[in-house]
Amino acid sequence: AFGDRSLSQGLSVLVGLALCVTMLGLGCAVELGQLGQQLRRPVGLLLALLGQFVAMPLLAFLLALIFALDEVAAVAVLLCGCCPGGNLSNLMSVLVDGDMNLSIIMTASSTLLALFLMPLCLWIYSRHWINTALVQLLPLGAVSLTLGSTLLPIGLGVLIRYRHPRAADLLVKISLWSLLVTLVILFILTGTMLGPDLLAHIPASVYAIAVLMPLAGYALGYGLATVFKMPPHCRRTVSLETGCQNVQLCTAILKLTFPPELIGSMYMFPLLYALFQSAEAGLFVLVYKVYGRDGYKQDTLGEEEDTDISYKKLKEEEVGDTSYGTVTAEEHNSVQMEPTQTAL
Repeated sequence: AFGDRSLSQGLSVLVGLALCVTMLGLGCAVELGQLGQQLRRPVGLLLALLGQFVAMPLLAFLLALIFALDEVAAVAVLLCGCCPGGNLSNLMSVLVDGDMNLSIIMTASSTLLALFLMPLCLWIYSRHWINTALVQLLPLGAVSLTLGSTLLPIGLGVLIRYRHPRAADLLVKISLWSLLVTLVILFILTGTMLGPDLLAHIPASVYAIAVLMPLAGYALGYGLATVFKMPPHCRRTVSLETGCQNVQLCTAILKLTFPPELIGSMYMFPLLYALFQSAEAGLFVLVYKVYGRDGYKQDTLGEEEDTDISYKKLKEEEVGDTSYGTVTAEEHNSVQMEPTQTAL
């Protein structure tokens, strides 16, 4: 069933279109002015580099070793771990009052860095399974070509944002909805047409990794932001950025670069990862809304009160400074006060 040519071609077209729409939406979310500010202080770029191409590939490699995966499952897990950040993190960052500029810059920069670093990470971490047929056939050139093809919709999106901001806002929303719709369609198609085969061919260890990997990614991202001494709302943003992978890109690479008879049911791993990363991110948001929202409001209120107090002090100082003047002596021994204003 996994080698069904018509089914394979249909799924390839679907994931290819979904990837283009997602990358277009990502480009539409990038503003050139914000990009310039982030490049002058490249904290977001550095965090994207460490989170997506150091922490997550290493985590995927260790999980594959711990659960003793075969070469097919290991390649699927490694590929997902080496992918850049996904658009889901941008949506979730809004829900937890995160730093949207940081979120978008991290997603965009990790996508651009993936063009060079993703094939490198795959080559490094697949050495453990080098003697297997699948790893020997690992199409690093095709992976790079797929990544390169994503630059065109991203560039087009940036141009649309620059020329037509309102249209760009609409395309961002469309891309987020297309992400959800595509995942639902893929689950329905593969579940109804390949349901028994999927249950028979996907081992329990793969399900366990799909649960643990995004959860560990969220924790690693939060710890990484804590090391950089970032404020709480930025820590939440980095956490979501690290744990949310671009599952559309991972699915596209698995479908477009590997023969279906070799990759088999493992093309479903990024879909499983998407399911659990969404559920765990939803729990993240729920916990924040229940327990963290009041603290966020108090912090914001405190900042506003400090601003008001400072402003009042400044006004008092201005009044005090304008109450003094200079004394000048004129004819007939008269004294006249000439008020002057001291410039702050």
